[in-house]
Amino acid sequence: MAGRKSKYYSENLNENKIWQVAIYIRLSQEDSDNGEGKQESNSVTSQKTLINEFVEENDDLAVFDTYVDDGFSGTDFDRPGFQRMMEDMKDKNINCIIIKDLSRLGRNHYEAGNYIEKVFPLFNIRFISINDRIDSYKDPSSVNTMLVPFKNLMNDEYARDTSTKIKSALNSRKKKGEFIGAFPSYGYVKDENDKHKLIIDEESAEIVRKIFEWKVNEGLGNLAICHRLNDMGVLNPTGHKRKKLNQNYNNSEMKEDDYSWCPSTVRNILKNDVYIGNVTQGKRKVKSYKIHKVEQVPEDEWVTVENMHEPIIEKELFNKAQGLRQVDTRVQDTGYLSMWAGILKCADCGRAMHKKICKNKSGTVYEYYICGTYRKKSNKLCTKHTLKIEELENSVLEAIKLHIELLIDTENILDQINKSKIKQLPNANMDSIKQAKEKEIERLNNLKRCLYEDWKNEDITREEYLEYKQKYEQDIEKLKDIILNLDKQKEKQEEIIEGNSQWIENFKKYKNIFELDRNITTELIDNIEVYENKKIKIHFKFMNELDKILEYINKENKTSILEKIGQVI
Repeated sequence: MAGRKSKYYSENLNENKIWQVAIYIRLSQEDSDNGEGKQESNSVTSQKTLINEFVEENDDLAVFDTYVDDGFSGTDFDRPGFQRMMEDMKDKNINCIIIKDLSRLGRNHYEAGNYIEKVFPLFNIRFISINDRIDSYKDPSSVNTMLVPFKNLMNDEYARDTSTKIKSALNSRKKKGEFIGAFPSYGYVKDENDKHKLIIDEESAEIVRKIFEWKVNEGLGNLAICHRLNDMGVLNPTGHKRKKLNQNYNNSEMKEDDYSWCPSTVRNILKNDVYIGNVTQGKRKVKSYKIHKVEQVPEDEWVTVENMHEPIIEKELFNKAQGLRQVDTRVQDTGYLSMWAGILKCADCGRAMHKKICKNKSGTVYEYYICGTYRKKSNKLCTKHTLKIEELENSVLEAIKLHIELLIDTENILDQINKSKIKQLPNANMDSIKQAKEKEIERLNNLKRCLYEDWKNEDITREEYLEYKQKYEQDIEKLKDIILNLDKQKEKQEEIIEGNSQWIENFKKYKNIFELDRNITTELIDNIEVYENKKIKIHFKFMNELDKILEYINKENKTSILEKIGQVI
């Protein structure tokens, strides 16, 4: 067994009788066959064996060290093993590099060519690629032939093609709602029988439930939730994965063995729709198969598939949390959560309204709200916008009653549409489009089968077969996407037209209310703007849903409803 030696060699290679060899081995992640309990892949072992046998057959070679990058892409050279070898090269510990073949050096033809043609000669490195029969010392012409850049170009093309295929396969899994990440979100683990399916981890799921309940029902802010969890001694998600689930999970932003909770962790949990059964993926991507820099993807390009696993949080509770997530819901000094916490804001500066308790000359205690900017910053930046709580409650209660009447009228109109033939038209049109697309998929699949027979009968070349086959498969995937979108549109239309939306029921159950409470305000209202003249503008949560319904209502009824909306907003 040869190993590292401390030897300084002469700048003149001809004076060296023994070459100090660096054995370099690389295996990309997709080629790796690593398994549990194995330190390295079989392919790494086979590369090692081949190169060591070559060294033993040549008396002028002595192994200085072996450098291994197992599970690293060849499209860039920022690999730990390779960089360590470069340091030894600069320190003149080695003067010979041996690889199995050119693809092990790298699959970036520009960078690989630069090392072979410029860097290695500059440092007087003898470069040997065994399978390619390249030896820059014994046969200098072997490095300078057109074959070397051509092979590097082919290796580069292989990396590009592999990247495209992997990306296509992963995108297909994303669209099916299959989980493709390495580690599931806190609260879930991978199903042992299907690694692309999530199941509930009950211990952490109970903490997720508490976080949502504290946010919505107790009005705690993210920092307050962190303090409560830390006081309870609950491990944060990283700590839970490492300590409880024994996962090899790393968080670069976390200090070593610091498993305390921070506000950003709570915020990410509260906005994660995985807890209502959704799988949302594609939030980040690498720039290209050569540039491995990760960049954020716009939210409208994320891939979300609903109802893929058992939810931890009810949708109603999740939606309430979204409305409160970025607003001020701190508990008052009295120890209870105000009914209007996180809902009221100044119509002019947009800052949250602050609650104050005062006593008049007669000793009567009354409560009112005042603009946060005016109170805490400067009376020159905004005005008071004061509003008594009694006035606020009366106005909001009356507005809710009027909206309930409006929604009952809307529901009656929907019932009339349900009884007519109108509702069948959009779906009938979609069904015919879907059937046409399905027939087209069937036709393309038949062409694929015939294509294979043509190749085997030598009517077309293998290259033509692969080219047409790829085109047919791409066309089929596009058609499948169209069908999937049609199904989603049809489902939404049926839900709207048939009046299955939960928000109508949420309003109707408060038809006979006489007073307000926290549950009513958070369930029905998004926010309320307070104006200086004591007027308010209420933003109800159902407005977006109502807009969708108006698409299916005739002009006369639509105008009537819009007029009523104007009266109560």
